[in-house]
Amino acid sequence: MNLEQELNPVQLEAVLHTEGPLLILAGAGSGKTRVITYRIAHLIRDKGVKPWNLLAVTFTNKAAREMQERVKSLLQVPSLSNLWISTFHSACVRILRKHIHHLGFNSHFVIYDTADRLALLKECEKDLNIDEKTLAPKLISSRISNAKSCLWTPEEYKQRATQFLDEKIAQVYKLYQQKLKQNNALDFDDLLMVTVQLFQEIPEVLHYYQELFKYILVDEYQDTNHAQYRWIYHLAQKHRNLCVVGDDDQSIYAFRMADIRNILDFEKDYPEARLIKLEQNYRSTQNILDAAWSVVVNNRNRKQKRLWTNKGSGHKILLYTAYNESDEARFVCEAISQLHQQESRDYSHFAILYRINAQSRSFEESLVRANIPYTLVGGLKFYDRKEIKDLLAYLRVIANSNDPLALKRILNVPARHIGEKTLEKIENFARQQGYFLFQAMKEMAKTDLLPSRALKTIHQFIQLIDDLKLYAETHTVSQVLQRLLEVTSYREWLKEEDPLDAENRIENIQELLAATLEFEQNASDKSLLAFLDQAALTSDVDTYQTQAGMVTLMTLHSAKGLEFPVVFMVGMEEGLLPYYHGSSNFYLSEAEREEERRLCYVGMTRAKERLILTLANSRRFYSSDGWQRQPSSFIEEIPSFLLEKVTLSGIEVQGTRNPEVQEYRRGHESLTPSYSSSLNSFQIGDEVRHAKFGRGVIRNIEGQGDNQKVIVYFYDFGRKVLLAKQARLEHV
Repeated sequence: MNLEQELNPVQLEAVLHTEGPLLILAGAGSGKTRVITYRIAHLIRDKGVKPWNLLAVTFTNKAAREMQERVKSLLQVPSLSNLWISTFHSACVRILRKHIHHLGFNSHFVIYDTADRLALLKECEKDLNIDEKTLAPKLISSRISNAKSCLWTPEEYKQRATQFLDEKIAQVYKLYQQKLKQNNALDFDDLLMVTVQLFQEIPEVLHYYQELFKYILVDEYQDTNHAQYRWIYHLAQKHRNLCVVGDDDQSIYAFRMADIRNILDFEKDYPEARLIKLEQNYRSTQNILDAAWSVVVNNRNRKQKRLWTNKGSGHKILLYTAYNESDEARFVCEAISQLHQQESRDYSHFAILYRINAQSRSFEESLVRANIPYTLVGGLKFYDRKEIKDLLAYLRVIANSNDPLALKRILNVPARHIGEKTLEKIENFARQQGYFLFQAMKEMAKTDLLPSRALKTIHQFIQLIDDLKLYAETHTVSQVLQRLLEVTSYREWLKEEDPLDAENRIENIQELLAATLEFEQNASDKSLLAFLDQAALTSDVDTYQTQAGMVTLMTLHSAKGLEFPVVFMVGMEEGLLPYYHGSSNFYLSEAEREEERRLCYVGMTRAKERLILTLANSRRFYSSDGWQRQPSSFIEEIPSFLLEKVTLSGIEVQGTRNPEVQEYRRGHESLTPSYSSSLNSFQIGDEVRHAKFGRGVIRNIEGQGDNQKVIVYFYDFGRKVLLAKQARLEHV
């Protein structure tokens, strides 16, 4: 590991500055993971920091695994089991397993996923006599999730209530939390909220981790919410060796309660902080970087930085205006086919990025007709599939038989003919006696309170679970799962229940078995509980891999962190990007528009070699008639000299046979507007210099005579409208 040879000067500065708070503004493709991993390796190898005194947190298991592998490679060690490199939530689980007893939970708590949360919320609504049709469980789930991201308890949520609806949600929230504790369960948002609560209420626990983590590194700091911010803030207060890495221009998760102020105000929180900017890009060509920057620089709330590269200018940005969404999809498929043939590109080089999932349909249909293979990111997640959730529920009951949601899920899987009335009697008995559901089943099995047929079935079920629990004490997770499949005849039951889809479901089960084997090979803690934690904390991003020989279709949000040689950003229309939430909402606040602009920037910077923007003149949505569309205002922010006609950039798209579309294309042959100017020798796209604002690019020229105006995009000051006769611009 030769730092001077393997890092550029600014990266080296970021790695060597180890003491005190540090903010690293890492632009897209600037090597932030490289800096983080070299920094960790430098601290351990050169500074003598013990691995267990380091904490590095990020947002996905995929990113955490990549960091771990890179650090091991740099240090040339086989393992780093005592080094905390993980996601926020995984780190919280690790802390809570050890200390949650201080808050009245058992260390064997279970983690509820989205489906579990909805099931428990429905139960709460039923207990409170609230109609699900009046107050949808999904709405309550979203509001509670947001509240927990802000660290609001049910009481604090109620205090902030401004509507009758909020007061009802506060009631459900309070009961929901009570039931979670009764079930010895936490939901995903609780992992952070309860850990912060632990730090605040049990000072000795906070002191222990403040002493333990002498150096803290946080990846993607722009995506942190308030709960994550407070978690980090508590841990960093003693040593203040906090290094946060992020890019405010890539903050796109406000809908998940991410707060861009965390990164913008870092230097206010830590006045002694050092600021280092990583602006050299290793991914994209300069034209792509310039176009992306010309969009995002219009945001007021951002740190000043500009990406540059040694890769050369590259192709101009291709902009295509389609007749409608079908013409747009045909164009994209034709362009993919031709680049595939002319440049011998694998289909995996191409990505089609869109703002909302509903846009994928027309592209899927065209890709199928063109016989182009593709993969769609954002379908049903692996761990959300029924057969996987069934088997995980069994494993949860084996690990913790007091989990009522998991127990009720598997009670009749495979079918055991335990009816709703029988289950209702058991649940009533459990409430009356203060038992957990499984305990109540055992007690009722000793009585004559149930019909003889039901008693026999329940006896068999209890014996099955007890046998599996005993087996799990001395066997691995993969062996337990294999045993479970055998004794329940689950595969055979699938074939009977759903013969048409059984083969696919059984393949998924085999994949789950493979996941248990991989877990046993790689995990330091190989317990069943640790495997269940891993499954609960796995996201769709963690399992995504570029599919060889397939075009990728995904939303702009899903594309963050990825890169492709050729990117199509489709639906570049006002209302789609920027996206107006709801057909009647034609107004975006400044904060919302800035987030949409950042999302556009993220999409553009996914492209390595070619960036192709498309829009449609009319588009149908949800069976409506075709709506007339306007080009995205973000397109207007790109200097015209960076945009190119559809027939250039090496792509020669064949004409469609649709006469209506052909006529439209003849009338829109050039996608670069032409302007007339009486501003002497200046033209649209000219680079100019101004005495006050410095260098910039002419975007537009409006009017004539004394009232003539010139719109200039200045690199350091953004968009300015100047009176032509007073502008005193100079050619650069």
